[in-house]
Amino acid sequence: MDKIKKGLGRGLSSLIGETKIEPQKNQVSISDLVPNKYQPRKIFDEDSLNELTNSIKERGMIQPIIVRNTNDDRSKFEIIAGERRWLAAQRAGLHNVPIVITEADDLKSLEFAIVENVQRHDLNPLEEAQGYKRLIDEFSYDQEKVSKFIGKSRSHITNSLRLLTLPDDVIKLIETQKLTAGHAKVLVGLENASFVASKIIEKKLSVRQAENFVKIFKNKRQKSRISKDANIIALELSISNKIGLNVDIQSNKRNKGKISFEYKDLDQLNKIIDIIKLNY
Repeated sequence: MDKIKKGLGRGLSSLIGETKIEPQKNQVSISDLVPNKYQPRKIFDEDSLNELTNSIKERGMIQPIIVRNTNDDRSKFEIIAGERRWLAAQRAGLHNVPIVITEADDLKSLEFAIVENVQRHDLNPLEEAQGYKRLIDEFSYDQEKVSKFIGKSRSHITNSLRLLTLPDDVIKLIETQKLTAGHAKVLVGLENASFVASKIIEKKLSVRQAENFVKIFKNKRQKSRISKDANIIALELSISNKIGLNVDIQSNKRNKGKISFEYKDLDQLNKIIDIIKLNY
């Protein structure tokens, strides 16, 4: 039993300790298992599922699936934790899988599923944050308990939950993987998060470039009460990224102005001159 617990992670191990569980590890037909109706995760990453399938083909299923008896059909078992392993086992062509049977009501079943999910490495950042929030809202966890259960730092939990404060349109971009977790962290706390998100996608900015964009945007607004047009700031960043020098564009309402290139030594000045000569 200790070996089974050890393979399940701290959170699940602790939960198992709170419920009555059969000590033996049973082998049952894969068709005797049914999905957990409380499974909070609806989409499973295809690449990750294929990797797990290949691993099971080579090594077999090492970690058992945690189940409970179903209310509708006592000959079937409902998966509490391990639906991803069950799907991969089907793809791998297994006929029987190892299970651990536990007694859990609907609420405990949901708690099992959420804890297992947030301990996975292939969750997108929003799924992870939503899992933490459910543990806090529905099971009266505090951030310290979440941290201990999941085995991640308190600051990681706090920063993860902050993603949920982003505007809905930005959250949608993260869900559809148009923005990465790194981009999301840059956007947290910004009043103009939606605008910056649109510029990140439009300009195909890396996380570092997005950080610079936000930094330039903030600096420009602090320097002048009249904020510079956001498109001009984006253009400054684009040119700066290409030539490696700070660029300042001043433009008035009649579209007249000047472009300034900042150089810190003679080599940088020569670089500017070479760029101009090469193109004109």
